[in-house]
Amino acid sequence: MKRRDLLRSTMGAATAAAVAGLVGPSTVAAAQAAGQRRPDTLRVRILMYDGVEEVDSIGPAEVFDIARVYFDAKIDVKYVTVDEPRVIPMNRGAKMVVEHRWRSRDADIVIVPGGGWRDPEAPGTHVEIARGVIPRAIAEAHDGRRIIAGVCVGVMLMSAAGLTKDRPCTTHALAKERLEAEGGILKTARVVDAGTVVTAGGVTSGIDEALWLVEREFGPDMAVGVERTLEYERRGTVWRA
Repeated sequence: MKRRDLLRSTMGAATAAAVAGLVGPSTVAAAQAAGQRRPDTLRVRILMYDGVEEVDSIGPAEVFDIARVYFDAKIDVKYVTVDEPRVIPMNRGAKMVVEHRWRSRDADIVIVPGGGWRDPEAPGTHVEIARGVIPRAIAEAHDGRRIIAGVCVGVMLMSAAGLTKDRPCTTHALAKERLEAEGGILKTARVVDAGTVVTAGGVTSGIDEALWLVEREFGPDMAVGVERTLEYERRGTVWRA
């Protein structure tokens, strides 16, 4: 079956035509070809906890899932928690049912969102740093076999785990001073790629970070296709080691 026919059979002819019109038939074909070149499935896990920021976590998930649904990328995205699966109360009032417990061996990319930085007493990043469970899990997961990618002040959970010390990194402007005090090498960029440690600035930069990771894993045609389908324009610089 030809790629265009496959697209029509999986999404419906009308949706396939709309996507092709939005991103261009050649981009669809190139993105699908890139998605099929990967021999195994890219396992993306988004780490959830009480007080997590909605856009930090849902934005990256949207990017990876669009690559999967519209361009046949071999990606498996799951929201996970280090605690028992449960309903997670989020920073802006939404609630999410998280059905999976995080096991680092089941992940190729771990997204670490931020949340709740303004109030150290409220559920969120400060509380999780003090509790210590997530930083320990991140430190254990960072064994050179997977990418740990922080969004916004989720980077501070990575800092508590020792991942950003003496490494190029960035975070939300409100936390940069502390990140540098804890040993991070701050870079003026929206996304900082230091190999297996990738960090991004404020809330919406998680979308840019996820698009960069799609490009890194599947190539620029896939990233362009997802970006256009989102009707989103990437911003800022990706600093690469």
